[in-house]
Amino acid sequence: MIHPTRLKDPAVADVVIGMAERVGREAFTRQQTAIMGRVDGRGDLHAIRVPTVIIAGRQDLLTPTEMQEEMAGAIQGARLLIVEDCGHLAPLERPETVTAALRTWLG
Repeated sequence: MIHPTRLKDPAVADVVIGMAERVGREAFTRQQTAIMGRVDGRGDLHAIRVPTVIIAGRQDLLTPTEMQEEMAGAIQGARLLIVEDCGHLAPLERPETVTAALRTWLG
């Protein structure tokens, strides 16, 4: 879920491990089962009619760059910001980059 360079960074890795421990095995199993069984919503993205920014990590293995580009392309006027050296948890892994992107987008 996180970029390999962040695996030994306690500010990131400890938070992820702590979340996993608090959720527990049973809840994690329920979450994964729900994710595997959910309907693919990409077909509905074209209906979004509000300003949209997609901020995603370049090394996100759960939502690869090609899928991020597909989602941004399906939403009229959407902007895609790829965060370098970042996995799936961009706000946790690169908070300064995400904050700056949001400030620019909202400004």
